[in-house]
Amino acid sequence: MTASSALAQEAPPPPTVTVAKPVVRDVIDSDEFIGRFQAVDQVSVRSRIDGYLDTVHFKDGTLVKKGDPLFTIDQRPYITALAQAKSNLEVANTTLTYAEAQFKRTQSLTGSGTLSVSTLDDQRRAFLAGQASVAGAQAAVDAAQLNLTYTQITAPQDGRIDRRLISVGNLVNANDTILTSIVSLDPIDFYFDVDERNLLSYAKTARENGKDLQEGGGGLEVTVTLTDSNQPPFKGKLDFAENRLDDATGTMRVRARFDNPKFILQPGLFGRVEIAASNTYKGVLVPDEAVGSDQNERIVYVVNADGSVTTKPVRLGPKNYGYRVIRSGLTGDESVVINGLMRIRPGIKVKPELVELPQEAKATEAGQ
Repeated sequence: MTASSALAQEAPPPPTVTVAKPVVRDVIDSDEFIGRFQAVDQVSVRSRIDGYLDTVHFKDGTLVKKGDPLFTIDQRPYITALAQAKSNLEVANTTLTYAEAQFKRTQSLTGSGTLSVSTLDDQRRAFLAGQASVAGAQAAVDAAQLNLTYTQITAPQDGRIDRRLISVGNLVNANDTILTSIVSLDPIDFYFDVDERNLLSYAKTARENGKDLQEGGGGLEVTVTLTDSNQPPFKGKLDFAENRLDDATGTMRVRARFDNPKFILQPGLFGRVEIAASNTYKGVLVPDEAVGSDQNERIVYVVNADGSVTTKPVRLGPKNYGYRVIRSGLTGDESVVINGLMRIRPGIKVKPELVELPQEAKATEAGQ
């Protein structure tokens, strides 16, 4: 036996590695941001008149409908004011009736030459003044009636009411004292800040859809996940973006709107929003475990037809369907090493075991 044949017999067998074809499928890139829910409509309930709080008609924290009674201000001063205004109106009407009769009588006597024209002018002036007095008295009645209706404070919108902020018997100052607040719940808005690079990408996608990012958010769909992992994600759409970038942060605030019929989403909740960053395109995807590094570049190991291993530099994209999107470097026909990277190096020959990757990784199905 020669030395060369002995060395050949002692050479170790090629290492076994697991290889697979990349997953090629339609994908849409997505980005994630942190944001917070806010009510579409919120109002601080105040009184339009001064007075002492007489009655509270709601239970703290309940749902209210527009027009539901909330508070009653002591009505007695305003009932008295209305009665006085009505009395003044009666006096003005009586005065007007007398002035009208006098004017008509003087008008007929002046026509027969019994009274002078100046007397007629005086009666006409008294009649017109009486009409003005009636109009003013009627306006005073209307104002007193309006103030009386303001003693009943009702809900200006549907939503969930806060606790009462003032107790019965306290003085309420008009347009100043906050009595409580109401926030709407369905639908609900989600606000988050987008950096300049992503903003340009979203604006481009919106234009490709024939829309504008500031007008309706481009119709881009978003998904929000709460901190509770047991709660399934919520789907909504962008519907607004501010008209300029913030000078200090270089970001723009964007809004998405969500239906919230069960009131699960609450104003103030934090969430993680996932937004589509591209239109649909054919993507090449590999597991993260198949991606290695060589100094400052990312690589994957490819097994050729003769079993030899070579490396291919790749440019990575976002995570999608549980895999890593490969922006460039692969066509999808290669046999990529997905397991056993520590046992190989470029140029050696391996024993490949071919497996087929599912269209969606199990990690994604588990919510990871």
